Amino acid sequence: MNTPRDPRDPQTTGQGAEWAVVDSDIGPLLLAATRDGLVKVAFHADARVRDKTLEQLAARLGCDPVEAPGSPRLAEPIRQLTAYFAGELREFTLDLDWTLITGFNREVLRELAAGVPYGSVVGYGDLAARVGQPGAAQAVGVAMGANPLPVVVPCHRVVESDGGIGGFGGGLETKRQLLALEGVLPQPLF
Repeated sequence: MNTPRDPRDPQTTGQGAEWAVVDSDIGPLLLAATRDGLVKVAFHADARVRDKTLEQLAARLGCDPVEAPGSPRLAEPIRQLTAYFAGELREFTLDLDWTLITGFNREVLRELAAGVPYGSVVGYGDLAARVGQPGAAQAVGVAMGANPLPVVVPCHRVVESDGGIGGFGGGLETKRQLLALEGVLPQPLF
């Protein structure tokens, strides 16, 4: 006798998502991973952000994410993020699940992850040109705002061509902190 599969049960779908909230130098981060890799990083993961993020993940992935702070799926992302914030890691080597991003946004984010190394920045227009869409600087900004994997896919490294810092989904102070960590901006005086 076959038992019907519940499409929201990670044990029956095979995809499933596991999540945990971890402390970082920029505040609590919610990390979620599927069998394919890290799928979500959410800034400022207080209870409200956590609940909203988990609701969105459930809707997009078709299963309820399971809290699993000791999960093997999350161990390496947690280790690498800890090393990054300690100044010991300059390049993430994580498996990433790109399920939450498609089309132009995915193309831009993949180029960003592969082509803008630690300690460097790129302009919105320059990144648009790299993916063959010169003149699509605003669309690149939209892609940065839709990035489900900030820090790991370093949207904080995208700045305005006139030297301005640009926007950031995690807040401008968080962007400044990440750029200072990477030596692009000076550390705050106090």
